[in-house]
Amino acid sequence: MKIKEINAKKILTISRISEQMYSLNPYIGCQHSCKYCYATFMKRFTNHKENWGNFIDVKINSPYLLKEELQKAKRWEVMLSSVTDPYQSIERKYALTRECLEILLKYQFPVSILTKSPLVLRDIDLLIRFENLEVGFTITTDDDEIKKIFEPFSPSIYERIKALEILHRRGIRTYAFIGPILPLNPENLVKKLRKIVDFVYIDRMNYPKKVINLYRKHGLESYLNEDYFYKMGHELKKFFNLEQVEVKILF
Repeated sequence: MKIKEINAKKILTISRISEQMYSLNPYIGCQHSCKYCYATFMKRFTNHKENWGNFIDVKINSPYLLKEELQKAKRWEVMLSSVTDPYQSIERKYALTRECLEILLKYQFPVSILTKSPLVLRDIDLLIRFENLEVGFTITTDDDEIKKIFEPFSPSIYERIKALEILHRRGIRTYAFIGPILPLNPENLVKKLRKIVDFVYIDRMNYPKKVINLYRKHGLESYLNEDYFYKMGHELKKFFNLEQVEVKILF
């Protein structure tokens, strides 16, 4: 793993998800090394030669920039993070996400966190003090063997679900992002999530060319079929609706 400390020029950017949302990414790169990750496009701008998952740029001036930029920022929601995981393991050393949260808390900016890591529980003392905050976990399958193929260095499904349960129990608004839909049992996944999330987003595999050889290697080609994504999306929605959990399908 190549780790480099850098000084960024800017830390808040307008999100591609919404024109009224900021993205805040304290790191470039991600140690989870998910094979389907769309954020690999970042290499076009950073000139990294290493494979995705083998480098991290640490934006050590993130808190300083955030203090400066919030002075002029609109009171939009701030997303941590859109092209990295704000709680990947390197955060244990640098704590940039925590420092940024402390600043956002001071100004009570709305915050949305998306992660795959239970390290977010470290900051629960801050999270419970926000007036408007939500924490989501990306959970793409209920099968840890599938997880190991596509998300080799990410925390286990059990760890993510347990973290969601703890956050939800503390009164924090929680959600699951089931995207991309990997091979899964929809009813089983809903059983695991039904009592610990307030809402759910569901998305298909949007970059099949990136992973088609991996699917073929493991005999999973049928799970890249368009029909599979639509079937699973609606099956998941059906089971969540029975549990009165709000669902938004993104495709």
